[in-house]
Amino acid sequence: MKDTHSLKVKLFADGADLAGIKEMAANPRIAGFTTNPTLMRKAGIADYRAFALQVLDAIGGRPLALEVFADDFASMEGQALEIASWGKSINVKIPVTNTKGEFSGPLVERLSRAGVQVNVTAVMTLDQVRRITACLAAETPAIISVFAGRIADTGRDPVPLMADAVAIMKSRPKAELIWASPRELLNIFQADAVGCHIITATNDILKKLSLVGKDLDKYSLETVEMFYKDATAAGYSIATRAAA
Repeated sequence: MKDTHSLKVKLFADGADLAGIKEMAANPRIAGFTTNPTLMRKAGIADYRAFALQVLDAIGGRPLALEVFADDFASMEGQALEIASWGKSINVKIPVTNTKGEFSGPLVERLSRAGVQVNVTAVMTLDQVRRITACLAAETPAIISVFAGRIADTGRDPVPLMADAVAIMKSRPKAELIWASPRELLNIFQADAVGCHIITATNDILKKLSLVGKDLDKYSLETVEMFYKDATAAGYSIATRAAA
């Protein structure tokens, strides 16, 4: 039976809803937080900096990943330096390429050498992992976010790729690998098994940790009870036939 107490992988909460972030911040098992412009837009965030400072205040010094949103590397660099200045626990998310498909490695190298803790995001291939790893300063902590969930969405098994990524990154002991965009709770155990350092998941997935090890007969009965209660509440009826 799986046991959450034996997990070595760090759990990061992914989202942009401040109430949800505060809820996760109350859980000592949550080691850090991530967000991105898409999540922030969906949450109706209008002031990027103000939101970031609110989150930093809520999470009590735990890591927070915030992403640049420019598309040219000069502007990305300026944004990265500004974001990094907001707090010592910030990891600045840099997309692995811009929208033209141009590799962001030179920017990552400059920032890493300057002491900025980067989180290179939207990574999906081992070639990208190799190239990014080579750009990281050995003395500066960094993160590489491989979107294992999106890889799985294409019909590919992400587990072997993530295991290979862990091996590639050993040349940079201060760099950590994130299993990003998980689709189910099982991914947490898969990430742990391959030696992934971090997995970042939405609140709905993290809340399922309470189900780990649950008795399946009891879970089956609870499911039957749920269907019955919902059908009753809906007022469904069927004209029945007499039993033979």
